[in-house]
Amino acid sequence: MPHVEAFRGLRYDLARVGSLSSVIAPPYDVIDADLRAKLAAGNSYNVVDLILPKDDAGDASGETRYKNAAETLRVWRRDGVIRQESDPALYLYHQVYTERGRTFTRRGFMCRMRIERLGEGQVFPHEETHGGAKADRLKLWRSCRANLSQIFGLYPDEANQAPAILEAAVEGTPPLEAADHLGTINRIWPVTNQDTIAAVKKLLGGKPLYIADGHHRYETSIALRDEVAAQWRAEHGTDLPSDHPANYVLVMCVSMSDTGMLVLPTHRLFRGMPSMTAGDLGAKLGDAFTTEPAGEGPAAAPDVWELVEAEGEQGTLAFYTAADQQWTLCRVTPAGRDRLAKAASDRSDDWRSLGVSLLHRLVVDELLGAAGGPAPKYVRAIDEVVQGLEQGDDTGRDLTGQQGSGGRFELAAIVMPASLEDIRRVSNHNERMPAKSTYFYPKLLSGLVINPLE
Repeated sequence: MPHVEAFRGLRYDLARVGSLSSVIAPPYDVIDADLRAKLAAGNSYNVVDLILPKDDAGDASGETRYKNAAETLRVWRRDGVIRQESDPALYLYHQVYTERGRTFTRRGFMCRMRIERLGEGQVFPHEETHGGAKADRLKLWRSCRANLSQIFGLYPDEANQAPAILEAAVEGTPPLEAADHLGTINRIWPVTNQDTIAAVKKLLGGKPLYIADGHHRYETSIALRDEVAAQWRAEHGTDLPSDHPANYVLVMCVSMSDTGMLVLPTHRLFRGMPSMTAGDLGAKLGDAFTTEPAGEGPAAAPDVWELVEAEGEQGTLAFYTAADQQWTLCRVTPAGRDRLAKAASDRSDDWRSLGVSLLHRLVVDELLGAAGGPAPKYVRAIDEVVQGLEQGDDTGRDLTGQQGSGGRFELAAIVMPASLEDIRRVSNHNERMPAKSTYFYPKLLSGLVINPLE
């Protein structure tokens, strides 16, 4: 694993802000306008003003939001709303959550990790990224000179030794606790004991780290480090010192063997597809898949998902065709595998085995001929599939097929999530899965600790 260090984090002074629950927020990319307004109204010091700052009225460029975030952070630090720790720490982080009636605890720790260029060290991405999000985060971090949110990293630790070492160090110490808007309980403990920190660093030495979530932020950290290094070289005539904070990024490390690790699916609602029935779909899939009816109407989505999940096979997909409101269960055939092997000959067998690869590269691009079409709407909960199919999108046709304010999704796809082992295998080939191949739940909170970069 890349070099990790304890760090002097920036944290809220609860005597100033009150409840920690009132100032935390989920990651910026899952916050819509309504949630942003609710978070900001709940406490004037909510971290949403840093991670998702508002524009000044009349600023068409959208650039003032970054200056606003930097000024907000400066004022909060000046006024003692946020204070820097006196001692370097690793931050033990537990998340207690419920999924489908079961309660889980995901255990990890936050640290700062030395940045490595992807493909040149022990940091492995697992999904494709989009340029727009990286440009936005670079402008924000450049202005604030701080990691406002953490990368989510996975590392091999079969016996879960690292969290056990940290938990032993804080035994009997009450945590700082915050509940997020979905009811997840988040607990953190700063660990400053140098022997404990050294033991964790030794344990992680030489292990790979797989980026689970936060690819945009990791690539942003590389770009920002390069900017700081170039500026330093221009001003000092030497390389950036190895211990400079810009050489590091804030990471939440979770063992791949942690019993609280859960990878959930991300289903797709497709925009811009031609209207088709189940029969049309079957004809287009040809001998690449076997097909069978699986249900009728949007409300059947939960039952269809149970069928797909029960099989537990990456090669089993389910599609909804809006023209006749039918669900079709599809299983890839050897002929389909062969066709994907030809269409994606530059990819490994592990990549080609993924359900999302079959969906996008074989079905959408090849068999339906829809390569380059609009990005689908990604949804996690199966109830969101039902809602999307019933209510439609914001362009095109509504559920009845009439032109109107609600656009009909002509096609929906239910797909199995990639597993942790899939992530390891594909990442070790230095390959990336299609976007949104996985959904790691729950999301890590912003506002628990900030990593200063200067």
